[in-house]
Amino acid sequence: METLAAISSRRSVRKFSSQPVEPEKLQAVLEAARLAPSWANMQCWRFVVVEDQAIKAKISELSYVEAFFAPKGYKSNPAQGALAEAPVVIVACGEPTQSGELRGQPYYLTDVGIAAENMMLAAHDLGLGTVFVGVFDEEQLGELLGIPPELRIVGLFPLGYPLEPAKAGPSRKPLAEIVHYGKYQA
Repeated sequence: METLAAISSRRSVRKFSSQPVEPEKLQAVLEAARLAPSWANMQCWRFVVVEDQAIKAKISELSYVEAFFAPKGYKSNPAQGALAEAPVVIVACGEPTQSGELRGQPYYLTDVGIAAENMMLAAHDLGLGTVFVGVFDEEQLGELLGIPPELRIVGLFPLGYPLEPAKAGPSRKPLAEIVHYGKYQA
């Protein structure tokens, strides 16, 4: 698949079939993440691959929305079920001391984000689906998975074969609304 075609056709997948992910496809997805660029090539990312059903169910429980968004009226996390049902969950972590910080901006988040996008595009190219899940109890999840406290959990990625074909994606703002040439113009 060509890069621009993969970017324009990738969709977030929240419902997965029970078909297992072949080890070579899982390795290819992880390899795509490994090859991402990073601050000073520090490669601060670390990934925990979870395939055990009981642990995935617990990860799903730790991805509740109410504690984080209740004041805004959110009632559930649409990706929460995906964490329990997907054959694989990849937990993406970053080591802040292995990345830079500039003017208060911690770049480990950017580094892990770039690796995650590589991972998501590779998954799509291989016929797999995933979605970024950013709502979770980091402390409890870290304890569950034995993640050292110096690492930060950045996101969860359920991975597997989509249960149904992807529908048209949500509309995107036109370039004229988001791009400014020369200088920002309100």
